[in-house]
Amino acid sequence: MAKDKKGQKESAAQERKAPEQARHSAKERPRLRSKFDKEVAPALLKELELKNVMAVPRLHKIVVNMGVGEATQNAKVLDPAVNELGQITGQKPVVTRAKKSIAAFKVRQGQSIGAMVTLRGDRMYEFFDRLVNIVLPRVRDFKGVSSKSFDGRGNYTIGLHDQLIFPEISYEKVDKLKGMNVTIVTTAANDNQARSLLKHMGMPFRA
Repeated sequence: MAKDKKGQKESAAQERKAPEQARHSAKERPRLRSKFDKEVAPALLKELELKNVMAVPRLHKIVVNMGVGEATQNAKVLDPAVNELGQITGQKPVVTRAKKSIAAFKVRQGQSIGAMVTLRGDRMYEFFDRLVNIVLPRVRDFKGVSSKSFDGRGNYTIGLHDQLIFPEISYEKVDKLKGMNVTIVTTAANDNQARSLLKHMGMPFRA
């Protein structure tokens, strides 16, 4: 009898663990990463006429940079920027500092002037997924992003005017609107390959 009760308890414990294990396994593989492996990579292999699947362009990293010019006069204004960037990306930001002094802007070398986050792996795919499917469509009068904002080496940069388009940011807690640049670094050999990659990944390029 005691053994039966013990078996029932173990069975119940396993049933409780099953949904948790399912959630963990789902988290291990972001939706967009799976889509790349199953759909995007084969499509690019054919479209770009590549002979080796390892030559297929892919996302390398995403850099989100938020400049705070007022920090040169008041260092405390940098704290909300760091906090908000952390909420947006799910990763602790790094404070960026001026590489050289610029007298005209009253900037001294080594002075804190903004915050930056570099996303790789699963967080990169999750951020890209949210960016193209949730964040960009929230932009007022959105008609797509420019297909010309490449740097000639297969990397793409988007300028966002404020942080409120991210659902993680509460309007009531924002003291000031802050713009940011999102740079998507790819392994593409050129801009055309990168454009094809981002288009297949869901980037809403303007027609």
